[in-house]
Amino acid sequence: MAISFDKALGVHEQALMLRSQRNEVLATNIANADTPNFKARDIDFRAAMAAVSAPGTDVQLTRTQGGHMDINGSTAMSPLEAQLKYRTPYQPTLDGNTVETHVEQAVYAQNAVDYQASLRFLGGKFLSLKSAITGGR
Repeated sequence: MAISFDKALGVHEQALMLRSQRNEVLATNIANADTPNFKARDIDFRAAMAAVSAPGTDVQLTRTQGGHMDINGSTAMSPLEAQLKYRTPYQPTLDGNTVETHVEQAVYAQNAVDYQASLRFLGGKFLSLKSAITGGR
C-alpha cells in the first residue's frame, strides 16, 4: 500500500513553506527600512493558507487593453502573490517609507516562533510515519 504524503502530512507542509516565504518578505522590509518610498509588505497568512489548501485557486488576470503584459507567458498569479499586501503604517514618515522597524521585528519574531511550531508538527508527523512503518521498533 502506497503512502500519500499529502494526506499524511496535512497542512503542515504548506504552512512551513508559507512561513518561510513570509520570513523573506519581512526580512526584505527590515533591510529596506531606510530606503525612501519603500512600501512594507506582508502576507495574510490565513488567506494564503486558505488559497494554498484549496486546489485550483489561481487568481486570473484579465488583459483589458492590448498594452498589458503577460506574467511569464500566462495571466495566472499564484495564491501567495495574491495574498501579498501592503502594510499600513501607524506613523508615516516624510520620505514615503512605510517600514516601522519595531513592528517588523515583532512580526518577524512571531513568525519565527510559528515557523518552529510548524517544523515541530511536521517532525512529529514524520516520527509517526516512521513508527508505523517500523512497527514501533
